Amino acid sequence: MARQSDSDHLKVGHKVAADSSTRTVERALALLSAVCTDGSLTLSDAARVVDLSASTALRLLRTLENSGFVSRDPGGNFRPGASVIQLGALALGQESLVSLCTPHMKRLVAQTGESCYLSIPGPGDTGIYIAIVEGTRSVRHTSWVGRSIPLEGSAAGQVLTSGQPDGGFAIVRSGVEDDITAVAAPIVIGGRTVAALSIVVPSYRLDEAKAKNIGEELVKAADNILTEPSKDHGSPPESMEEK
Repeated sequence: MARQSDSDHLKVGHKVAADSSTRTVERALALLSAVCTDGSLTLSDAARVVDLSASTALRLLRTLENSGFVSRDPGGNFRPGASVIQLGALALGQESLVSLCTPHMKRLVAQTGESCYLSIPGPGDTGIYIAIVEGTRSVRHTSWVGRSIPLEGSAAGQVLTSGQPDGGFAIVRSGVEDDITAVAAPIVIGGRTVAALSIVVPSYRLDEAKAKNIGEELVKAADNILTEPSKDHGSPPESMEEK
């Protein structure tokens, strides 16, 4: 009987290792999908959904947690992590997300006369402005596209980290800049906040009533990003500047 050569043994070993790695990746992706679909899962529920032992599920979830793809809430349940939200925004493509939002941003500028920004989560505790439609006022906030802002103390940061604030929008005065007020609302896709729409205004011309009106318009725009056709509107709605 012919004996199996050393090279044949190596080939078999490599195939077994490759198959094992593939199964590990498939299981990890299945767990990640389960967590994202449910929004919050206990270890036992996650293991049951993907038909794994609790010990195997925990090992894989810890790896995903170390990579930022899942996180744990105070109760110990597994939730989608920051990396998933960032990848979701990137999967849409910054250009695709910008093209979806630009018509709504233009409409907001036509209504308010103020600069409108689109931002997404950035590295660490930051957000990144990825698009602007500049306001029509002679004194206006000009482009910060490509610049990062701290999540803490900014209106965009509040909605990027906390999702839906009271009323659906956040107002921050003199947060990132003195004498500047920002109003922001979250863009939610698949149950997750992937971006923020913001109006940035010199504080002297924005009282509480106007800030609230802007917040409500931002919420409407953010809610309609995926439901309204992504095209420029021929005739802008009534301007809030006249109100």
